[in-house]
Amino acid sequence: MFPRRFAQSLQFAAKQSAAPARIQRSAFISQQYAPAMSQRISGMRMYSDAPEAEAKKAEEGSAEKEEAKKEEDPVKAELEAKKKDLLEATDKLKHSIADFRNLQNQTKREVQAAKDFAIQRFAKDLMDSVDNLDRALANVPAEKLQSGNQDLVNLHDGLKMTETVLMQTLKKHGMERFDPSVDSEKFDPNEHEATFMAPQPGKEDGTVFFTQSKGFKLNGRVLRAPKVGVVKNS
Repeated sequence: MFPRRFAQSLQFAAKQSAAPARIQRSAFISQQYAPAMSQRISGMRMYSDAPEAEAKKAEEGSAEKEEAKKEEDPVKAELEAKKKDLLEATDKLKHSIADFRNLQNQTKREVQAAKDFAIQRFAKDLMDSVDNLDRALANVPAEKLQSGNQDLVNLHDGLKMTETVLMQTLKKHGMERFDPSVDSEKFDPNEHEATFMAPQPGKEDGTVFFTQSKGFKLNGRVLRAPKVGVVKNS
């Protein structure tokens, strides 16, 4: 029985001695393979962290671009504003130049019109005198001028010369006398004043055949319309 117990004790001692060796071996194995495992794990971590790093870099790059864009935007906006202001100023300047030229042209026309018709009131006052002079010459019969009365002839010639000089002077200032019946002109309501209508054989309807008082124009504008008789055969 003793030997049997001794054998059991030896087996137990062997087991106890084997246990630390196993523990030591497992510790040795863990120390031997721990770096490799850690490298593998770190590699896995590095591999898994790579997309995150790239994403982070992309975000940082986009943030930098946005910041640069924000820095550039004020300059660009200011430049666009200056361009807009320049276009508006140019447009206003063009309108101002056009208005100034129109004002110049209008002023020139008004000044010219003032010059052309400055003697209009004076010319109207002279018309009665010219009419009286014309009537005086028309009332001298041609047979009396041929009768030999030299005084009457001299008076008539003097009046005729006075009328001629007066009309030449008035013409220099733009005033002219016209008689539409001389050339049998067509009646024009814009220039003539019809006082009566009468049949005239051999003449066309609507033509002027008689002038009661002659008309006057000042620089092409009718100052006084002539009073005329118009043909009406129908």
